[in-house]
Amino acid sequence: MLDSSYELQRILAVDDNAFTLRIVQHTLEQAGFEVVTAVSGQAALKLINRHGIPHLAIVDLHMPQMSGFEFCHAVREFSDMPIIMLTAANAEETVIQGLEQYAEDYIIKPFSPSELVARVKRVLRRIDNYEYTRKSTTRIDDNLLVDFPKREALVNGNPVSLTPTEAKLLFILVRNAGRIVTTEFLLNRIWPMQNAQEDRLHVHVHRLRRKIETNPTAPAYIIAERGTGYRFMLDKETAV
Repeated sequence: MLDSSYELQRILAVDDNAFTLRIVQHTLEQAGFEVVTAVSGQAALKLINRHGIPHLAIVDLHMPQMSGFEFCHAVREFSDMPIIMLTAANAEETVIQGLEQYAEDYIIKPFSPSELVARVKRVLRRIDNYEYTRKSTTRIDDNLLVDFPKREALVNGNPVSLTPTEAKLLFILVRNAGRIVTTEFLLNRIWPMQNAQEDRLHVHVHRLRRKIETNPTAPAYIIAERGTGYRFMLDKETAV
């Protein structure tokens, strides 16, 4: 079974300014969150690879070597982790790009700590309180393990590579395991800047099933809900 135990919602704060990181960490810890910090996009990605995907990330835009947008793009290659931009960059086109392509919210520095907490809680409520293992590898059951940051599944002991779209699709389904995820929601989250059609989603679902299902023609994990969307089954026996 999928390990769905966790104590606190984990927030990842990414900023090259140590003072900002201390404020964000203190503010969110006081609000009841677990907070981990990184001073660069590269360091944040290493944390994710080592410890798994947090519930939400708060990301600065202007950082050396890897910008906030570049970090967001890298994360979107394997997950649908919600992101809040926290930055001094306030140009209208930058804000629009952030909101349209990557971020659930955009906060301009200097910021109010209480407003930051309110916005974090709002995003988590909207995306939903999802539960999954904090480890870098998500164990679905004895036959399926998924390492989302590496975009790799272990199916009956055999490693299988996932494309960015397949990894993101699987991440969303696993995050909402046991519940119907609508086709509209999947299209909007996987291709936010494109007018993607339902047939495109069906193709990727079909390819993903071929990789992770023992019998793709009688899927045990990814179940189609006619006219609605898809449901990821927690227990293979319940999918029969």
